[in-house]
Amino acid sequence: MKILLPLDGSDTALLAVRQVIAMARQGLRVDVVLANVQEPAHLYEMVMAPDPLLIERASAQAGAHALASGQDLLRQAGIAFECEVATGDPAHTLVDVVERFACDMVVMAARDKGSLRSALLGSVAHEVLHAAQVPVLLIKPLE
Repeated sequence: MKILLPLDGSDTALLAVRQVIAMARQGLRVDVVLANVQEPAHLYEMVMAPDPLLIERASAQAGAHALASGQDLLRQAGIAFECEVATGDPAHTLVDVVERFACDMVVMAARDKGSLRSALLGSVAHEVLHAAQVPVLLIKPLE
């Protein structure tokens, strides 16, 4: 089973990695796609660093940094993985990654920000849950 694991550098995202490792230890054959989505540069960033390559490099470095801990955990567990750092709207970009890599499932962190805020503003996890055409397992933060 190919699983998309979006990572944002948070502790809850690493709980999602640990959940996939636990599933593999219970016998599920998994391949993982670790993904991080960087938002596009804002006007201020483009004015302060007018070289697009500089902005692109900084974005790629930030994405790689967000994936590093997940990579370490998967290597220690002996689980194969690929990495993708993309730029765009996080939810829509993650759904694109699911399709491009032919993932069978998404396991991702869910931030508990309250149902009213989630209903009014939405969240990446909420949007992916509704837009992805594959099962989505949401990992809640530890209390």
